[in-house]
Amino acid sequence: MARYLAVRAFNCEDDIRILVADDDPVMSKFMCTVLRTGGHQPVPAFDCMQALMYAKKEPVPKAIILDLAMPAGTGLGVLENLQASFKTAHIPVLVVSGTTDEATRAKALGAGATAFLAKPVAPDELLSAVAALVA
Repeated sequence: MARYLAVRAFNCEDDIRILVADDDPVMSKFMCTVLRTGGHQPVPAFDCMQALMYAKKEPVPKAIILDLAMPAGTGLGVLENLQASFKTAHIPVLVVSGTTDEATRAKALGAGATAFLAKPVAPDELLSAVAALVA
């Protein structure tokens, strides 16, 4: 019975998988906790390579939260890679970054981001943005 419950919880259609790509463990934990309270299933990634790997793994996430400054690449590179892949081009991406100048925002949106939030982000702001992405 316990094995069934574990498999059922992982495959539950009500869970909305959200990839959280941020190399800051405190920020990642914060966003994952907020997402869990909103009924989502966060999947953390701590560098660009992990982010791309988890984005392409079945089942693909319903949305991606992406920091721009991470190890093993750049967030903009991740965005470009996601947009170039048939498997991931449809996934909405929310950029959450500490770099908030207008040029950076324009580059992120131009590379395929659906929305952009500046760090620090409030829990209700994050949940509202994610809700808009997965609606």
